[in-house]
Amino acid sequence: MLQDIQIQTPSLRGTSSCVLETERLTLRRPTLADVKAITHLANNRRIAENTRRLPHPYLQEHAVEFVRAKATDSSETVFLIEHNYSPIGMVGIDRGEPDAPELGYWLGVDHWGRGFGTEAARAAIDLFFEEFDAEHLVSGARVANPASRNILEKCGFQWCGVELHRFEALGYSTPVDRFRLTRSVWASLKNWGSSTRKER
Repeated sequence: MLQDIQIQTPSLRGTSSCVLETERLTLRRPTLADVKAITHLANNRRIAENTRRLPHPYLQEHAVEFVRAKATDSSETVFLIEHNYSPIGMVGIDRGEPDAPELGYWLGVDHWGRGFGTEAARAAIDLFFEEFDAEHLVSGARVANPASRNILEKCGFQWCGVELHRFEALGYSTPVDRFRLTRSVWASLKNWGSSTRKER
């Protein structure tokens, strides 16, 4: 007799093919068709200096490598952020360190200051806590980047210290404010807005 056997995994459902929709944004998996847009957005020193892993200049080859790597990397959930069907940035959660899953994000400079970072981060955070059993999520922002710290604080993250982290575009380490969001704080703030999820 054949029967369905439940396999225990850290995720309740696959997150790589889902699409998240917020009031103004759509978050979906990046594809090779997005390479030009990603390159155009990411090839800005102001973004690279505030993002640990982005090189500068950011070339089309970097975007191709990134998209291909994320298509097969089960330890990281990454979304392309779209506004009115146009890519504006990226958001994701890296679960490579099981005890320290980390939220990361960046937006194209033309899209700064409009609340898109907070809206996208909240959607990714909701997905993370709904789909994974972790009790907390961490993130960081350069000490010299108050806008990113504001995003984290609006999402309920609490400051937990300062660390030095190496930034690829800078070529050296720089101070980073570290933040932590617990499941209990997230649950108390969950009514911050509505995002819906569609499986594709």
